[in-house]
Amino acid sequence: MKDPITHYWNLKIEALQGVLEKNNFEVHLAPQPEDAVRIVTETILPAVKPTSMSWGGSRTFVECGLYRQLKDMDGIKVIDTYDTSISDEEKGERRRQALLVDLFFTSTNAVTESGHLVNLDMIGNRIAALTFGPKSVVVLIGRNKIVPDLENAWDRIKNYAAPVNTMRLGKKTPCRETGFCQDCKSPDRICNTWTITEKAFPPKRVKIILINADLGF
Repeated sequence: MKDPITHYWNLKIEALQGVLEKNNFEVHLAPQPEDAVRIVTETILPAVKPTSMSWGGSRTFVECGLYRQLKDMDGIKVIDTYDTSISDEEKGERRRQALLVDLFFTSTNAVTESGHLVNLDMIGNRIAALTFGPKSVVVLIGRNKIVPDLENAWDRIKNYAAPVNTMRLGKKTPCRETGFCQDCKSPDRICNTWTITEKAFPPKRVKIILINADLGF
């Protein structure tokens, strides 16, 4: 076998697709990050026909090229919460407005092999949109987010995703220095609200793109 690593992940991702579909998620497979862009532009956008869209904080969304592709799209009202030229007050208001768009993009901190999305947020706008508000949600998931179970999801988030994000954002938290969670009381703490999404409701409201690449944190 020429590429056993790709074959291994194909098997894992295809198995996860079946589990997620049983949990009422709509699932698409992207062999490469650029395929996620194609799936969104050629399949999801024509099906959803959104008049408005926005996104939550997601390195995966940026790394696969979707932010660059969608931020200036003609004919759709875009609420860009990544705009660095606006004030913190305006950014907060855009995050609130983003909860009522037709199509919202985000990622997940972890996905279990039983098909549950596990997330931990600082502000809560990302998980709020995943749970309720936008008519449709697209969740972009790199293969590195796949974990066996909830216990591994919690460990991944608290002792990898959260510390790395505090380093990226320059937050003044103990995990920035130690690399693992210390259940801090820092004003900069980003670990505030957990969600576990077991099933999509209404069915197929949440559309997942499983990407056979390591993306995001």
